[in-house]
Amino acid sequence: MPAQIYHPFEKSNFSNSTCFLSGQKLQSEEEKIQIFPQWLMSMYNLEDKPFKLLDESMATYKDLKLPCSAQVNEAWLEPLEAEIAAAFEVGYDAIKNLDEQKLFQWAGKLLYGIIFNEIQSGIKLQHAQGEEFNISQSIIHKFSQLHLMLQSINQPVYFEDFKPFSLFLFKVENNEEEFGYRDEINTLTFALRIKDFGLIICLQDNGANRMYHREVLEKIEGKTLHPIQFEEFSGRIFYSAYLFNRLPEYNILPVGDDIYIEAMPLRGMSTKPLFDTWNNKTYGQVLESFWKNWGFLLLEIIKDPEHPMSFLFDADGGFKNADDISLPH
Repeated sequence: MPAQIYHPFEKSNFSNSTCFLSGQKLQSEEEKIQIFPQWLMSMYNLEDKPFKLLDESMATYKDLKLPCSAQVNEAWLEPLEAEIAAAFEVGYDAIKNLDEQKLFQWAGKLLYGIIFNEIQSGIKLQHAQGEEFNISQSIIHKFSQLHLMLQSINQPVYFEDFKPFSLFLFKVENNEEEFGYRDEINTLTFALRIKDFGLIICLQDNGANRMYHREVLEKIEGKTLHPIQFEEFSGRIFYSAYLFNRLPEYNILPVGDDIYIEAMPLRGMSTKPLFDTWNNKTYGQVLESFWKNWGFLLLEIIKDPEHPMSFLFDADGGFKNADDISLPH
């Protein structure tokens, strides 16, 4: 039977009676999965810890759920979770050997779950105020494209000679008890720093951020990082994801029972660069936030506006060894 793409954003279908991934009707509204999987919550005792939503309301990690059919969960999501969980248990060396697309699917499902909860929360809030739910078309475009890509989990959906994401994985000397999670749903950027690794994924850029940072990556890829170094690189990625000014477009090509997704050129008809101009003051503000654990203030970070503070590189642009950084982990 040919694959059928489900488009929840066409009819704003975010009810708890429909499977988020397949669109099929659920037996009951209790048919749900955890957004942060139980194995991850148990690892860091996250269940009752607070999670702030965009409207400033607070949930707990265990409150965040997605409506999902038992059949989809058992056939597709549980095997994916099991594979990711097994790799995370081992750490960096096992994750490095995972298929990147599996990591993309896993992180994408998690971030989409947060988006789904944010949308449900927004719908409730606006209805309570007597307003229709309103969300920008560009955001809908991004979210619906991510949802399309996630259907590669449960359907024969294939990416034709491209990766829809940029993925960065590093070995990091973390405090083993720390759960370092960060996301930015407007730019669909995800970061996780736990165990002995740090992972960043730009979920909808067709590899543009990886290309943008290629010179930095040449110096640091394969190196073990101090947590502050990882957060510095993470800050670069989150900021460049904000500067990325294209909305990727795709052709959907049914071939027999399969569906192939083909990326349109990012440049399109525009001569404008793919990224807006980098501003060190704004980047410094990002670093101030990402370096919160170490207490560096913006004035220190951009004391030299042309050369913001860096723990990745010395004054000559050479890589700083993690062992030479005397800050706490």
